[in-house]
Amino acid sequence: MKYTRFEKARIIGARALQISYGAPVLVDFPESMIDPIDVALLEFEKDLIPITVVKD
Repeated sequence: MKYTRFEKARIIGARALQISYGAPVLVDFPESMIDPIDVALLEFEKDLIPITVVKD
């Protein structure tokens, strides 16, 4: 699915917040990657983020 840059920013931001509050991470990531935004970007690139976008 193709997202606008605003949708992408909202999805990654929401997922990064979830990760920072202790949500389980859905992808293997290196131990040196400690920023939740980087982990959320990795999940977004692998299409693993469990967030649905409803377009009107």
